[in-house]
Amino acid sequence: MKKNDNETPNKPSVQVLERMFTLIDVLAAKEEPVALKEISEKTGLHPSTAHRILNDLTTGGFVDRPEAGTYRLGMRLLELGNLVKARLSVREAALPHMRLLHKQIQQPVNLSIRQGDEIVYVERAYSERSGMQVVRAIGGHAPLHLTSNGKLFLAADDPQNVRSYAMRTGLSGNTHNSLTQLPQLERELAKARQTGIAYDNEELELGVRCMAAGIYDDQGKLVAALSISAPADRLDDSWLPKLKSCAHHISAALGFQGTM
Repeated sequence: MKKNDNETPNKPSVQVLERMFTLIDVLAAKEEPVALKEISEKTGLHPSTAHRILNDLTTGGFVDRPEAGTYRLGMRLLELGNLVKARLSVREAALPHMRLLHKQIQQPVNLSIRQGDEIVYVERAYSERSGMQVVRAIGGHAPLHLTSNGKLFLAADDPQNVRSYAMRTGLSGNTHNSLTQLPQLERELAKARQTGIAYDNEELELGVRCMAAGIYDDQGKLVAALSISAPADRLDDSWLPKLKSCAHHISAALGFQGTM
């Protein structure tokens, strides 16, 4: 009986490439150099076959041989990995997912990064149909403690750094809802750490509320934040799963492998 194409294993069509990938995976699973005998046992390859492929990988710098008969991953992989990481753009990774989220909820979606004591808006997805009176322009900025995105960055910071931020900025407010006292802010940040979600409850602009989730890189570092903005009476917590899913997909595109 002919197999359906969807059932075909996703594996290289060239056998030597399949074996090479298997060898690299075995080396990647160990911090210390691995003996040829163990490599052979784990891959099911004959020692002479494994030895031949590993020697070729060593020639290319993809594998090192610190001692005779032992192998570990080589510096060439680190060089290539750094190239890939350097070419990854948070904005480029985020925009398709932001557009999809906006299509689902019909409210503005904002991407921000931290720059000193402020967040800077670097991308947005919105339409005139959202009914929003305030849409943050790309390149616009705002104090960390007044925004949902900014609160995520403060929540990820050390408590001492948060106190230093409060001293530097004075926690000035924009509206009567702004958190201008450190104990208030610290309680808000504790909630954000626990849930992974931060809110702006008309703290930056009256009539506008926001919710935000973090975006993480391959090292698990918070590198950006994704927020939904809506008229204060229309922000809907049922959007949270969509927001979290969107942030997770963007993080995965940046190499993040953890859970959020």
